Amino acid sequence: MATLANQPFVKMNGLGNEIVVVDLRRQTARVGADEARAAAQPEGAPYDQMMVLHAPRTPGTDAFVRIYNNDGSEAGACGNGMRCVAELMFKETGKPALTFETPAGILNSWKDARPLFSTVDMGPPRFAWNEIPLSEPFQDTRAIELQIGPIDQPILHSPSVVSMGNPHAVFWVDDVNAYDLGRFGPLLENHPMFPERANITLADVRSRQHIVIRTWERGVGLTQACGSAACATAVAAARLRKVDRKVTITLPGGDLEIEWRERDDHVLMTGPVAFEFEGRFDPALFSAAGAA
Repeated sequence: MATLANQPFVKMNGLGNEIVVVDLRRQTARVGADEARAAAQPEGAPYDQMMVLHAPRTPGTDAFVRIYNNDGSEAGACGNGMRCVAELMFKETGKPALTFETPAGILNSWKDARPLFSTVDMGPPRFAWNEIPLSEPFQDTRAIELQIGPIDQPILHSPSVVSMGNPHAVFWVDDVNAYDLGRFGPLLENHPMFPERANITLADVRSRQHIVIRTWERGVGLTQACGSAACATAVAAARLRKVDRKVTITLPGGDLEIEWRERDDHVLMTGPVAFEFEGRFDPALFSAAGAA
């Protein structure tokens, strides 16, 4: 039987970034890609990311978290999803601060004074071309040679690239809604420059403390909010001296507060989450998808 068959879940969102949380801490089974895709179908619990909790692997951590995109692929980081997980475990444990392990490393989270708000330490960004990764060397990843459209009049060009546990390319524009991101997003996500694909963000810097973005999320598509993209954009803009190290990022779903902390290079993301409903996965969902 599929791991997710009859498994309870909690449906949440972070600024409209649709999240499903599944608790497998008392099991040893792992969710397969076919199951993850099946769970995201309309008859299941449609999501952008599914956060699956496993028993801690490292002493001092509260859980190990695997992150699945709705196409069944695994992600290294999901800031909005981590806030959802943290909110559930704040309630369960009564702790004001938690430590999680993810495929991208150790992440700390702590409650905000505002209800349903929390902060996640997303760790330090990575800028080296082979850490992002890119398919060819670039000494300076603040702007790389990549464009969409005619050579003499490119539609999008010269993105900043950075890893926040997953690859991001940020294109600087004057109006994030002036481009057909639904059309260009898949082409850029799967561009040969990105051997592990990439999250594609359009960013409009409004002031030293404010950026507006839209993101095509790797393995998901257009999304209301992508926390790691907000972090990547804030860092990339600060590297170019476009903004200060503490900014508000406005996404289609709302605002995130991002700080690239100078003393240790870590990126802190603060924002809200919302509960939608609880449910249980129907076993027939996975049989029909061949994931039983």
